[in-house]
Amino acid sequence: MTAANALDGLGAMILSGQVEVVDCSGTLGPETPILRLPEDFAKNTPKVEIHKISEYDEDGPFFAWNWMVLGEHSGTHFDAPHHWITGKDYSDGYTDTLDVQRLVAPVNVIDCSKESAENPDFLLTADLIRAWEAEHGEIGAGEWVVMRTDWDKRADDEDAFLNADDTGPHSPGPTPDAVEYLLSKRIVGWGSQCIGTDAGQAGGMEPPYPAHNLLHRDNCFGLASLANLDKLPPRGALLIAAPLKIKHGTGSPIRALALVPRG
Repeated sequence: MTAANALDGLGAMILSGQVEVVDCSGTLGPETPILRLPEDFAKNTPKVEIHKISEYDEDGPFFAWNWMVLGEHSGTHFDAPHHWITGKDYSDGYTDTLDVQRLVAPVNVIDCSKESAENPDFLLTADLIRAWEAEHGEIGAGEWVVMRTDWDKRADDEDAFLNADDTGPHSPGPTPDAVEYLLSKRIVGWGSQCIGTDAGQAGGMEPPYPAHNLLHRDNCFGLASLANLDKLPPRGALLIAAPLKIKHGTGSPIRALALVPRG
């Protein structure tokens, strides 16, 4: 089969519903949960604001449009390598310089929803990933890997989504050895349904925040606040995760879409 035939067939299957387009993004608006950093540590991203310019009125009689205030890393979003100090030297590490060929790839969905419901500090290890591969097949080079926790079910309640107490946030994520193992497979990127790509308590790991630290060290991408991963199979779907082409952008809100075979 030629590439042209394959694309023609894919188009037909999308139109017929044999391939479903699944929205893997949450709604972006004033109620969208935003990461909170200690004020004595760093400046925070502002809450999302949406302001009306006009809506078929004296400010614009035939059209409606808005202007917005938002951070690059708001809502369902993409982390480019330049987001973290370990990726600061990649010339193709910005949202306007990265290789777009890498953004569309098969996605591996590791289901940790049961464990995360029982323990919000659940950690995915390299051994658990190997066990998943033994059941579902090996993770391939250039593929996405995402951790299903069903954390998106909390997205309508910012306090529940951030899940923080006096010891900091509590949310599931990967261990350093899990991230290193995935990087040894030469993945394109890692995704989470939580506020960031790391576990809530990842600041105490070695290295701290391993998903950020190690992924961007290797010029790989991160996805955060993903939604609807329960609608994806463990393997067999394609994920499209394209950031806005922001000049020297370190990340961007995205509309992540998965192509999922049905029937």
